[in-house]
Amino acid sequence: MKYGYGRVNTVSQDLDLELQLQTLESEGYHKICSEKFTGTKADRPQFVELLSLLEKGDTLVVTKLDRFARSAEDGCNFGR
Repeated sequence: MKYGYGRVNTVSQDLDLELQLQTLESEGYHKICSEKFTGTKADRPQFVELLSLLEKGDTLVVTKLDRFARSAEDGCNFGR
C-alpha cells in the first residue's frame, strides 16, 4: 500500500496543508493522514497510527522531509 502524511505547524497554514494533501492524492496514495502540530512536539497521534499500519513492502511518503522530522537524528529516533 502507499501511504501519505502531511503536517503543518499552525491552523494559519491550512493552505499549505491542503497543497500537501492534493499532491499526495494526485499521486494515488491509498491512505493519507494529516495533522496540525508544531515540529517540536513528538506526540503526533496520526503519524504514530500511520506508522503502526505499515507492513513490509508498503511506502510512506511525506511531501517535505521537515514535515516528518526536524533533523536526520530526530527522524531515526522517532517513536523510540
